Amino acid sequence: MMPSIAIVGAGPSGCYTAQALGKALPEACIDIIDRLPVPYGLIRYGVAPDHQGTKTVTRQFERLFERSGVGFFGNVALGRDIALADLRAQYDAVVLATGLSQDRALGIEGEDLPGVIGAGRITRYWNDHPDTENDAIGLGRKAVIIGNGNVAIDLVRILAKVDGEFEGSDLGGHHLNGFRSASVESIDIIGRSPAGVAKFDPVMLRELAKLTDARIKVVSAAGEGKVVEALAAIDGHDPQDAQKTITFRFGWTPARLTGDQQLQEAHFTATDGSGETLVLPCDSLLTAIGFAGSEDVPSPEASEDGFIEPGLYATGWFRRGPRGTIPENRADAQAVAARIAAALASVRSARPGRDGLAQLVPHATDYHGWQRIDAAERTDCPADRCRIKIRGRNQMLDLARQKGMQ
Repeated sequence: MMPSIAIVGAGPSGCYTAQALGKALPEACIDIIDRLPVPYGLIRYGVAPDHQGTKTVTRQFERLFERSGVGFFGNVALGRDIALADLRAQYDAVVLATGLSQDRALGIEGEDLPGVIGAGRITRYWNDHPDTENDAIGLGRKAVIIGNGNVAIDLVRILAKVDGEFEGSDLGGHHLNGFRSASVESIDIIGRSPAGVAKFDPVMLRELAKLTDARIKVVSAAGEGKVVEALAAIDGHDPQDAQKTITFRFGWTPARLTGDQQLQEAHFTATDGSGETLVLPCDSLLTAIGFAGSEDVPSPEASEDGFIEPGLYATGWFRRGPRGTIPENRADAQAVAARIAAALASVRSARPGRDGLAQLVPHATDYHGWQRIDAAERTDCPADRCRIKIRGRNQMLDLARQKGMQ
């Protein structure tokens, strides 16, 4: 028998790894496992709901399951439903591609106050991740966003848009109702660094100039380069009758957050050593400063090509930390796949692989189950939306386990 390989995590890193392994070891049996009943991880639940172009990468991943024979085992959590040792006993190689799901902490006084929300949590909420099924997140009138990267810009854009600007997205109507009933009026984006070294994508900055209900002000955008040029281009954007104000501020470090039972103020100190301080009244503070791993699956020590120990590998953010875009994950996955292919090229497996895993996790959902969920989401949505995600885990499982549709 040809070797069998399990990939834990059905996000872009896991799918790119399966893609590369399929080319390097075309006879191998490859299975992707995910704790959710559906595939695509970060693409489905991390990419902003109004950036559907980024999500189209799933079309190439569909071919893995529909043409290349890759198996999908959803609703299977490593450590909860199957131990890593037991999974490794079924396969010749296991690849950990679970990503990083926890928001990085600020490490300052007051960050446990109600109203302080990590970007990962709110992005999953807007994307109707099943873990947020019972969440109700209110942001109030004044929001502060800490971060100088594209995730921060995603937060700004979603908060600043009005109903008609979400056409073609998969943002649920219940979120729009929430925006209407408690619309954010001011959004301050704060960064530690000068504008010239901010990590914003200039294209995403310029996209903010399309907003119809938000004026934009840029404070102290010192430096040179395309980011500074893009900031200058949007500074002063002021649509008629705009109800919201976006303000970019650079060179401030968060010092403490204060409030009586609820966030009320964010305190900052200048990074230039001047001793200057800034106090911003706010109802909510969103942190977009990166992500950290889960205690359930500690991040391992892995080599540049993903090797941890014989038969065990890691890829993507889980291996190298929260940096790099979805396309950059592809290069990482290819390097890991090459290492695995070299190790398994001459292996004739005696491990049970897919059949063994199926016996250990009989409750798992499969790719046909995902297709039923996908069809329901696309069918039961308004004309101005591409889909409306099913938020409830039990509803997804009920659909996935229906018979008669392949």
